[in-house]
Amino acid sequence: MPQRSSNLGGQPPGAADSSLPLPVRELVVEVQGGVVGTPGLDSVAEEIPVALVYNGVSYAVMMASPTNLEDFALGFSMTEGILNGADQLFDLEVVASELGLSVEMHIAGECLARLKARRRNFAGRTGCGLCGVESLEQAIPAVARVTPAPVPGDGAVQRGLAHLREHQQLQEQTGATHAAAWCDSRGHIVCAREDVGRHNALDKLIGAQLQSFGDDAFRDGFVLVSSRASYEMVQKCASVGIACLVALSAPTALAIRLARQAGMTLIAFARPGRHVIYHRSEPQTEEANHD
Repeated sequence: MPQRSSNLGGQPPGAADSSLPLPVRELVVEVQGGVVGTPGLDSVAEEIPVALVYNGVSYAVMMASPTNLEDFALGFSMTEGILNGADQLFDLEVVASELGLSVEMHIAGECLARLKARRRNFAGRTGCGLCGVESLEQAIPAVARVTPAPVPGDGAVQRGLAHLREHQQLQEQTGATHAAAWCDSRGHIVCAREDVGRHNALDKLIGAQLQSFGDDAFRDGFVLVSSRASYEMVQKCASVGIACLVALSAPTALAIRLARQAGMTLIAFARPGRHVIYHRSEPQTEEANHD
């Protein structure tokens, strides 16, 4: 019998509803090296199919960590262009079954019509490809323009980096999850979310910020992600007006091109003591151009 859980209102990072699967499993393993064959316990991140259902219409199934699913559903709906605003999501329930989880949402009628029109060509992301896309024109959707904002200073980026690990409880336990955090203009982390998928972590963060702050969710700050800066991460940020993305790892050339199209600041290889600015959101001064 399916179990239903109201997930509106948000959960703290890493929290799980008692009726839902746990995000971390303790498993008996055999450790090789040292004392050969020594048994031990290992904390393993859970990964589970999560179906996103709108007004009874199943749209996508994503593999995700079973935490903060109300944030994930809202963030995904916004960054995929299904909703234009958080107020178009009227209700949400999570249904657990033996096969996985289903996030059942009730959305505005005009959003459902738009969803049905593009449902056949939903681009399901794989490790390095797209499924459900029939032509090259569909592969890379147009990226939204963002409002230019000041580029965060080195101190702000370094402050966010220094405190990111404090918000990565699942990563600390399992070593298998990504994090996305919203930092204010001084680099203080306001909110963070984790998931086995880097896109999911970003969607969860976006959903959490929108639920908490509405139209002011992404004003005066930047997103910090523990992953590389792929084109999807740039697209998702641009779709909700985020003017700056900072990644711990490398960007792709396509991500840089899309950041330029969006007018977004893109920073990558953010490490203690240094980071690389690949594109600036704000116009550079003449002095900066000669540096």
